[in-house]
Amino acid sequence: MTVADLAVEYSEVARAADGTHAEGSQQTAQVVRPGMLTTVQDWPGRIGYWHVGVPPSGPMDDLSFRLGNRVLGNPEGAAGLECTLGGPALKFSAPTWVCVTGAPTDVTVNGIHVQQWRTVRVPAGATLDIGAVRGPGMRCYVLIAGGIQLPEYLGSTATFTLGKFGGSAGNTLRAGEMLSLGPHQGWVAAAVPMEEQPVLSRRWELAVTEGPHGAPEFFTRKDFDTIISTDYEVHFNSDRTGVRLIGPKPEWARTDGGEAGLHPSNIHDTPYSVGALDFTGDTPILLGPDGPSLGGFVCPVTVVAADRWKLGQLAPGDTVRFVPIRSERAASVRELGPARRAAWPAVLSPGGDGDDGVLRRTDVDAETGVTYRRQGDDGVLVEYGSMTLDLGLRARVHALHQHLLEAGVRGVTELTPGVRSLQIRVDPTVMPVSTLLDLLAEAEQHIPASDRLVVPSRTVHLPLSWDDPTTREAITRYMHGVRADAPWCPWNIEFIRRVNGLASVQDVYDTVFGAEYLVLGLGDVYLGAPVATPTDPRHRLVTTKYNPARTWTPENAVGIGGAYLCIYGMEGPGGYQFVGRTTQVWNHRHPGNVSGESPWLLRYFDRIHWYPVEAGELLDLRADFAAGKVEVRAEDGWFALADYRKFLSDNAESIDEFRAVQTAAFAAERDSWRQAGELTA
Repeated sequence: MTVADLAVEYSEVARAADGTHAEGSQQTAQVVRPGMLTTVQDWPGRIGYWHVGVPPSGPMDDLSFRLGNRVLGNPEGAAGLECTLGGPALKFSAPTWVCVTGAPTDVTVNGIHVQQWRTVRVPAGATLDIGAVRGPGMRCYVLIAGGIQLPEYLGSTATFTLGKFGGSAGNTLRAGEMLSLGPHQGWVAAAVPMEEQPVLSRRWELAVTEGPHGAPEFFTRKDFDTIISTDYEVHFNSDRTGVRLIGPKPEWARTDGGEAGLHPSNIHDTPYSVGALDFTGDTPILLGPDGPSLGGFVCPVTVVAADRWKLGQLAPGDTVRFVPIRSERAASVRELGPARRAAWPAVLSPGGDGDDGVLRRTDVDAETGVTYRRQGDDGVLVEYGSMTLDLGLRARVHALHQHLLEAGVRGVTELTPGVRSLQIRVDPTVMPVSTLLDLLAEAEQHIPASDRLVVPSRTVHLPLSWDDPTTREAITRYMHGVRADAPWCPWNIEFIRRVNGLASVQDVYDTVFGAEYLVLGLGDVYLGAPVATPTDPRHRLVTTKYNPARTWTPENAVGIGGAYLCIYGMEGPGGYQFVGRTTQVWNHRHPGNVSGESPWLLRYFDRIHWYPVEAGELLDLRADFAAGKVEVRAEDGWFALADYRKFLSDNAESIDEFRAVQTAAFAAERDSWRQAGELTA
């Protein structure tokens, strides 16, 4: 029996009992006890802002969430509560239908036990109490007839606690607050049928497609065989940003990441996918709905959309096995239903080139190739050229991005540019990936040559507190809590000096403050955080990224990873080598500093110039910026690729000399790492 069948059977009883909803009255639920980590979420969350580092958020186990809404007659995405490890106690002002789904827990109404997965009518003045999660699983969900009504932020009420927006003022629930409830106008079913309830376990199988970064280009075939044959263990340090796993170290198909960094996991910053298995160094992390949209690490497999709900129920100590499926079979598990087992044969590349993350390769002109990489069953990563830092490739990405924006292709849900790549996310029921590939091939015939690129390019002046105390604190935390013997500890700036062959730390200082940093991407570690590189290659310092990554980075820390500089949009994990800290690049309370009415400060192709400030002065500037009292100085201008290429040609000899010294120092550092066992030969 389906939810629809039960709704017909149960609806008359529900309607008769629900007659107490007075027209125009505002129903509320008072938070008597907030629970351990309870947030308001809606589904599919905050869509359309991946390109500026805003994750979708939403329920981590969207299947349990949507099923609960269905039986209450709500839209599947109506706002409800996600409860981690334990739930809240809520007192209702009027009779209200609720349904508690997800991981097993004890549910009572005024002390009387009621069942999960069934609709329950809570009388006026009664208290619904959700206890601790017993397991298996990590999260339970409280869905309420009519849904929770809160102001939307960027089109959603989903809570993103790290960004401090959405839901209940960007926070978890707090005791005493009142949640407004919407009017209930739907049908109510008795329960979610047993055959539709997800099966929770302590040993999980996740259906994945290979790619975007497969074997043998990034991983060896042995590495990939290990990935799909290993029972990974869920690490205790996991949350909505990502589920950290414990498993074997890859052998790697490369010795390093070149300009992207010393470790073979390092790549030029590229858009991520929710559900991607992200190797941050040798540490595998499954990226969650609050995870970053852009980063510089490889992802060998991606969980298909229909299995991503399982990420929300992975608990510390659980085991995870990745089961590759053919992309055409992913559709069979896309719809809600009982078929949620991953047991299909591996995906094979149509081209038969041995790289199972590749959908297609071709040439766009005599000099530039394009690779179309698989990102789950609902995304494609378009990569131009070879694995080098070439602003001409970013120009090609920009041209394709603008072409698709203007075309307004139906079924495309997100467009996110990286350094040399463009991620295209689709609704595969509207735009199948095979159709998208044909559309992209046609688009290449219409976009202009990259050397004709001329784009608006403002010069933006930002303060930089050099070697800021907060970055020193982050290094100390890393040494105490993650890794004390890392080559970049105890001082990242000295490591940057050494790996670039500079004579002194003063040379690092002079290089950073003398550089003009061109913004190539936004959202590199969240919320409008730029990934930028110096326009002059002689200012282009190259480093590796932390391995393992940091678990804490101060908001608006400034770091260098590979050949790129990043301003961290908010507190969170990170891997770039610190040089200092600056003011906010995101202000959702007082938008409008430089970028008009958007909360993000910077735009693609902006040029950042730093000016030095003391740590105390920066704190004052940050307070003023948060209050909307600072207008960042910026001058309008243009970036023309043809002019830039002439600059490179005119200064080729000096640039080559700088690169020779840098390459030698980089190679010496890599050799010392290999001797110490840091790198795989």
